[in-house]
Amino acid sequence: MTIVMFSLDAPMTRVMLAHPSWERTMLAARLARLLDGRVHYAWIVTATTFAVILCSVGVRAAPGVLIVPLERAFGWDAATISGAISLNIALFGLGGPLAAALMQSVGLRATVLGSMALLALGAGLSAFITQVWQLYLTWGVLVGLGSSLGMLALAATVANRWFVTKRGLVVGMLTAGNASGQLVFLPLLAHISDAAGWRGVPLTAACAMLALLPVALLLLAESPAAIGVAPLGARAAPPEPPPSGNPFAIAFAGLRRGLASLDFWLLAGSFAICGFSTYGLVITHLIPYCADHGIPAVTAASVLAAIGVFDFLGTLGSGWLTDRYDSRVLLFWYYGLRGVSLLWLPFSGFDL
Repeated sequence: MTIVMFSLDAPMTRVMLAHPSWERTMLAARLARLLDGRVHYAWIVTATTFAVILCSVGVRAAPGVLIVPLERAFGWDAATISGAISLNIALFGLGGPLAAALMQSVGLRATVLGSMALLALGAGLSAFITQVWQLYLTWGVLVGLGSSLGMLALAATVANRWFVTKRGLVVGMLTAGNASGQLVFLPLLAHISDAAGWRGVPLTAACAMLALLPVALLLLAESPAAIGVAPLGARAAPPEPPPSGNPFAIAFAGLRRGLASLDFWLLAGSFAICGFSTYGLVITHLIPYCADHGIPAVTAASVLAAIGVFDFLGTLGSGWLTDRYDSRVLLFWYYGLRGVSLLWLPFSGFDL
């Protein structure tokens, strides 16, 4: 993935701006000057963002591995555990407008770093749970809010701030981080659960997020203007407005505008169905369902990883297609093929 992104470089037009956020001593600014003319710093931000999304998805995917071990360890039923996951999904969706507003009001870097800290905290604390309410607090609230703040609006924000050209491709690349996180983390976490017990799963996810935190702190620049470069494809960097405004007021104002639009309702409804069928159904419950049929967790996780491979390729291809074809036509085919697949699945015969 990194090779693909760095091979798409373009000469950088540097703009020295008298801007409050311009800091020549920042590592990001120094690296941008070092790479000038070879690799645009927008690709460094893209790579860093990709890693953040990948790791965040790894944390969110962990409950699929944990359902059966938690049932055995505490005697909780699947419905009780699924309630915490449902709370996670609800907060993940509801936090989207707030995430975008926070990136506008307090800044992209602060929002992403705060999201990573919440994810690490929620995952780490969940390794020590003994009561159901603790599961709801850690995986439901902390991980739900943390993943929402650092994932939903991040890809679009980075693409819009750092790119004038190739935006569709970049959104596709960053969205592919979801599939990559599933591909990388699910088999690993399933192996850890078998070898070291279920508590090793959230601890591994928390450590991965903590290890990435200083990388994001050093490399994730707020905007092109903050380090004195122009967005990729632009000749000059637009002035960066200072963070301002109440994030809750911004979020509700944007939501009110969206609720008045038919396009918003169509997209929100279709995305809700996608979230239900993908994360709410397949990623969360496939491993426990396989366990009911005598299929080991590692094998089931490998199936999800294989799905992730095609998800990754499809997401990259979709980003490329979006720059060239009508997105509405593409969505028609995507949703149609997914619907046919889900309708066929119950009649396919369950085997690997």
